This record gives sequence, C-alpha cells and structure tokens, in this order.
Amino acid sequence: MPLTVEASSLSLNDVHRFLKLEKLSNGSFTDFLTLEPLSEFEQQDLLRIRNDFDRYLSDRKISEGLVKFLTIAPLMRLAGFYDVPIRLTMEDSIAIAVEDEDRRITGRMDILAINNPQSNIAPPFWVVVIETKNSAVEVGEGLPQLLTYAFKSLDQQPSVWGLVTNGLRYQFVYLRRDVQPTYQLIPLLNLNESPGAIKLLQVLKAVCKLPNFQ
Repeated sequence: MPLTVEASSLSLNDVHRFLKLEKLSNGSFTDFLTLEPLSEFEQQDLLRIRNDFDRYLSDRKISEGLVKFLTIAPLMRLAGFYDVPIRLTMEDSIAIAVEDEDRRITGRMDILAINNPQSNIAPPFWVVVIETKNSAVEVGEGLPQLLTYAFKSLDQQPSVWGLVTNGLRYQFVYLRRDVQPTYQLIPLLNLNESPGAIKLLQVLKAVCKLPNFQ
C-alpha cells in the first residue's frame, strides 16, 4: 500500500525528487506574457487595495484568510478572473500518485482558477494555482506546496502558472511539461512598492487572458 504524504510537509528537495521536477534558471515575465498598461481606474483601485493591506499590516500579523480577503480577491476581480468562462474554486483536495516512489501525495490547494469548467469536450484548463500564507511567513515556505498542486495540471495541459503569496510579496512560478517537467521562478513582486504593485496587476491580467493552449 502506498505511503501517504501531506504536501505541506514536503521540502523543495522532496518535490524535485518525488515529482522529477527540474528547476530552470529564473525567467522574466516578458518571456511568457504581454503586459499592458493599466488604466487610471485600475491604478486607483490598486492603490486602495495597497492602502487597505498596509493599514492592517501596520496593526498586526495578517492571517491567511484575511490575506485572501484583502488582496487576492480584489486583485483577481480587478484582473478579470471573476468573468466568464473562468471559475474560481477554493480549498480543493488533490491527490498525486508517485508510482516509482510508492507514495501518494495529498493536500488542499487554496485557490484554483480554471477555464472551460463545464465542457464535455475538453478537460478543464487550470489558469493559475494560488497558495496563500499569513503575512509573517516568507513566500518561499509555500513553494513546495504550490509546485505540488500545480504539477497535477501537467497531466492534461502543457503549462500552468502558479502564485504563492503572503499578501505583501508575490512569487510567480511557471511550470511546463517537457520530457522532464520543469519550473521557473519569476522575479518577486512587492505590493507596497508602486512599480511592483503595478506589475503584479499587469501579470494577473495577462495570465487571465492566456488562451487554453498556452
């Protein structure tokens, strides 16, 4: 009987070994995405999101749930993830069987945005997988979980975007199904820095618009 392992207990080395996932050198957003300028309305709404988060962060540590409420939800709405045909799901359970290691990795992803969720012709397309942490946790600590969950999508599509965040810092990851599955880290973005916040929203908008075959 396979050994069951929780994704939250894995290290990066475990993920590399169990999933045969190879890390490539860091990439840039423009390697994969076309970033468009933000409108005045988008910039003003983004500033409100930043100010709301900063007000809470100045007072105390922000929980995972509040990180989703204060930053992820409004950012995804502003980026277009609430529009048809994309659908958001939360706390979905996932299981990955690693046959040669005789392991079954399980866990629950925080937020998954999917396209084509009800099609009878093609499987759902995973647009982006998001893992959140509380504001006191460094984003790197959520990377093994994120990679594990996002890896599952490579069964049915050639690539997927992942994002791990503590509300303040945002680490995007690009996974691709090659002969050996690979991933690249994209430069870290900071919500409290104006250039980083603008690029964050630009990236989310660009990912949201990706066609299913990307």
